[in-house]
Amino acid sequence: MERALETVLYAARWILAPIYLGLSLALFALAVKFFQEVVHLLPNLFAIAEADLILVVLSLVDMALVGGLLVMVMISGYENFVSQLDIKEGQEKLSWLGKMDSSSLKMKVAASIVAISSIHLLKVFMNAQNIPNDKMMWYVIIHMTFVVSAFGMGLLDKIAKAEGTLSVKKDNM
Repeated sequence: MERALETVLYAARWILAPIYLGLSLALFALAVKFFQEVVHLLPNLFAIAEADLILVVLSLVDMALVGGLLVMVMISGYENFVSQLDIKEGQEKLSWLGKMDSSSLKMKVAASIVAISSIHLLKVFMNAQNIPNDKMMWYVIIHMTFVVSAFGMGLLDKIAKAEGTLSVKKDNM
């Protein structure tokens, strides 16, 4: 009975595969929106104000960061929780492939969220004259919550790794 339960639980990891495939569809949707923004920008490029151009460019950078985050989660998540990717010899291989465990993935996601939030906050600041002060304050508070959370996660990760190193040293003595 125990063996059958373990077999079913282990096989259940494949339920994640369609979720990661769905993330690739989200990446495709993001790419469509990215190029839609570029197509809207090009005809108005010489008429658009510098501040508005910067806002559009920041939106494009924001989408690129989200796209990178999707790829990281999609590929690393698949490799960590479903199955190793079989990449043939001589094919292009991402340098971080196979090296990102769930802990480092979590830290990269947290750093990406802070970067995305920073860009969004910069866009808000660029449009500050049109935003009430109380809303501006909430944008900053939310961003700082992301920053403090990412810092806390990094600190906890560092402490956990240090404790793991200490326990290994004690075991070897």
